[in-house]
Amino acid sequence: MADYAHSDHASRSREEKARRLAAYVWARGISGDELLELPVAQRRKLARAAETNPPSTEETWQVVARLLGEKDAWAARNPGHPAAARDHADEKILWVKPPVKPWE
Repeated sequence: MADYAHSDHASRSREEKARRLAAYVWARGISGDELLELPVAQRRKLARAAETNPPSTEETWQVVARLLGEKDAWAARNPGHPAAARDHADEKILWVKPPVKPWE
């Protein structure tokens, strides 16, 4: 029996899912590093918010992080392009909490 997880079909499916997730995550201003630092449960919630079944492997999340890096680099080179705008950046705080500043 062939290993489905590493078949061409599985790779294409993983890439499609990663693209859907990356589009949702990028619009919210979340970087690849920030995404990978999120707890697994939080990432699963994020995938559901993106109306995508949560990935079952870390490999898919790694692809999402790579795509986010590529999009960030593209957006930096093309700042005036409409696709470089993050339409939901204000929602980032729902997913990535800023560090808590200690009392002084």
